[in-house]
Amino acid sequence: MSTAITFEHFAHEDLAWFRDSASLAVTARGAAATLARRLGLSGHRSAEVALAVTEAATNLHRHAVDGALLLRVVRSGERAGLEFLTVDSGPGMPDVGAALVDGASSAGSLGIGLGAVARLADHFDLHSVPGRGTVMAARFWPRGADGPVAAAALPPLSPVAGVTRPISGESVCGDAWAVRTDVGEDTAHPAAVLVMLCDGLGHGPLAARASQAAVQAFHAARDLTPRGVLDAVHMALRRSRGGAVAVARIEPGRGRVLYCGIGNVSGFLVSEDGRKALLSAPGIVGEHMRRVRTFEEALPACGALVMHSDGLTERWDHRSMPGWLRHSPLVMAGQLLRAAAVRRDDASVVVIKEAW
Repeated sequence: MSTAITFEHFAHEDLAWFRDSASLAVTARGAAATLARRLGLSGHRSAEVALAVTEAATNLHRHAVDGALLLRVVRSGERAGLEFLTVDSGPGMPDVGAALVDGASSAGSLGIGLGAVARLADHFDLHSVPGRGTVMAARFWPRGADGPVAAAALPPLSPVAGVTRPISGESVCGDAWAVRTDVGEDTAHPAAVLVMLCDGLGHGPLAARASQAAVQAFHAARDLTPRGVLDAVHMALRRSRGGAVAVARIEPGRGRVLYCGIGNVSGFLVSEDGRKALLSAPGIVGEHMRRVRTFEEALPACGALVMHSDGLTERWDHRSMPGWLRHSPLVMAGQLLRAAAVRRDDASVVVIKEAW
């Protein structure tokens, strides 16, 4: 198995998006503290999580034009932690380094500063585009009485991360994504990372039911070629309203990605030089799936694979977000959500980076 794709799969559970409002900090703090305790974090660690979330939410409310905070659970094996992501279309930060210096805190915040938030978190990443907005991610694992855990003892970051957001007015998202590995014990099927994104037809609970059925079929599939996975998902969605689905199989050892999609799921290979679109065929998985083709493309050096639903416009340009490719997959996904998502549809985006 290629060491380039050796990573421990993370499960994630989106808890809630909190929209910017006067009560954002109070609401997010209470939800974060409750969630941390439910996950078994110590009282001290739960208080640290609540403090960090409050500082982030207060800054969001004070300075963002249109901001939101996502709170969710992350799991690695038997371990459970908490993660938050903030996305805003505010003025951005002209000097991120200065904002992370101790003692630098925006007016109206708790005063602990983003540097303290970064220290409290086990993983922290922030990307800001002046005049456009900022995305920040922080992850918190349990800590003992001895304080921070050595970085080598923490679960590693996955090279795959995604974000889903429901259409305005809905509490559940009709989009879903999933990732799994194929260890590649024979030469016919080399080691690979497989990623699937499903956009359930329409929105709301019935669309969510279709996308969750797609996730279950994806994890149960035995034929781990993109066509094989898509066929399994197609059978599973026959009992639902169906959806648009794309499957990517990344094979680092062969320097290639195999891609197969039906419907309006967009795929792009992105590098510093630009991006290349991956093709999908028209149709509805679970209903109409006549012309299924698998396309092969070379993996770009120091690049990424992006997949998103039509809840994001394709008119985004990563070159308008300097430094974007140097950040974590979660922050990259958050920036695309900020830059390209529309309010009139469910939105989902997945980024695969450093898997080859």
